[in-house]
Amino acid sequence: MSEAADTTAELLALAEKVVASAGPGEQVEAYVSRGGETDIRVYQGQLEHFVSAQSEGIGVRVIREGRTGFAYAGVLDEAAVAEVLAEARDNAAFGSPDEWAGLAEPDGVSVTPQVLWDDAVVRVSAERKVALAEELERIPLAADPRVRVESANYSDGWGEAAVATSTGIRASGRENGCFVSVGTLADDGGETQSGFGFAVGRDPEALDLGRAANDGADRATRLLGATKPSSTRATIVLDPYVTAQFLGIVSATLNGEAVVKGRSVFADRVGSAVAAPQVHLVDDPTNPLAYTATDIDGEGLAARRNTLIEGGVLRRFVHNSYSARRAGAVSTGNAVRGGFKGTPGVGCLAIQLTPGLRSQAELVESVGTGILIQSVKGMHSGVNPISGDFSTGATGLVISDGAVGAPLREFTIASTLQRMLLDIVEIGGDLEWLPSRAAGMSLVISDVTVSGA
Repeated sequence: MSEAADTTAELLALAEKVVASAGPGEQVEAYVSRGGETDIRVYQGQLEHFVSAQSEGIGVRVIREGRTGFAYAGVLDEAAVAEVLAEARDNAAFGSPDEWAGLAEPDGVSVTPQVLWDDAVVRVSAERKVALAEELERIPLAADPRVRVESANYSDGWGEAAVATSTGIRASGRENGCFVSVGTLADDGGETQSGFGFAVGRDPEALDLGRAANDGADRATRLLGATKPSSTRATIVLDPYVTAQFLGIVSATLNGEAVVKGRSVFADRVGSAVAAPQVHLVDDPTNPLAYTATDIDGEGLAARRNTLIEGGVLRRFVHNSYSARRAGAVSTGNAVRGGFKGTPGVGCLAIQLTPGLRSQAELVESVGTGILIQSVKGMHSGVNPISGDFSTGATGLVISDGAVGAPLREFTIASTLQRMLLDIVEIGGDLEWLPSRAAGMSLVISDVTVSGA
């Protein structure tokens, strides 16, 4: 089968055949997918790593009297599919009763038309993909003699999926995309600093290699000579990549599953001001520019634009059908699943802040004195989603007289998620689409504790 061939109708027909066998009092869901990926790494002009892999399979859920059984197979032949269905039924017999167990049901929300597939990814040869990684490595080496390239990478992926349920869901979709990334090192005497750069898209030939490579060189070289700052309280400007990581943490606290389990600092805060008035936070997988854009969620419901925080006020949490039942709400089309081998979870699909108007340079000028945070370490382990306590290691640049200055390293920024959202001063207009579920832009936050020397 060619990767370019659209086989979603074939996958959906198979899923429909499985759920048609649902017995009285039994709910059956079939999730069928097919996909592939390419990962290439170049080092010192040589191909160091090349993987091109494809997979397909089916996952089946059976729910009877509140008991759930699940099974999967990595092949789609008739005998394997029949065995998976039988195994899921057997597993359901041994499951623990759950009063909220059940499959998603059609909710009347229409799929938003999007262009999520580009044959350009398929047309580009493996040799050309390697050449893109080789070119990505050469550019930063030519930019500055102090720069070394740790790795230059090209990655792409494609996927098709279909979902059918005995409750009436029939949905399918396909998407693909690609990105490049470069890891850099800058040496000066006995000192070494690291940097990175990336570019994303759906057409390999349209990837901005120059920007990715030059970002990698700049991020590494501008940290040379870094020192520890004195401990203080300061206004910080988050680089777009850091903002994306920060939004990933925030999105975890707005996860309906975390909320119903009492693991979110924002439980019971719907309708309350939780952020500065200029904060508008949306989860919008219907924007095809987002790397993780999609037309359906992991349960086959239409993906949709959900406003989570509007004018600083918390409007909703994201839910799949299970967390929604537990919360007395409705699904927001936010079921996520890693493929046919697992059951749906909950999560934001493509989260972003509504951008402002000014560039990072203009934001830095308006701040006057502070710190530009270029990168952070251990953010996920340094944030408590229940208490909101926030503490993470960082590197960056001094902001003095409205301009970036001396580099800084080995310091910690600390506050709480609640406080940081309320202390957002301005959101940049420098929107960047990243190979992640969150978009980035510069973000100004006041009154953050900086712990250094």
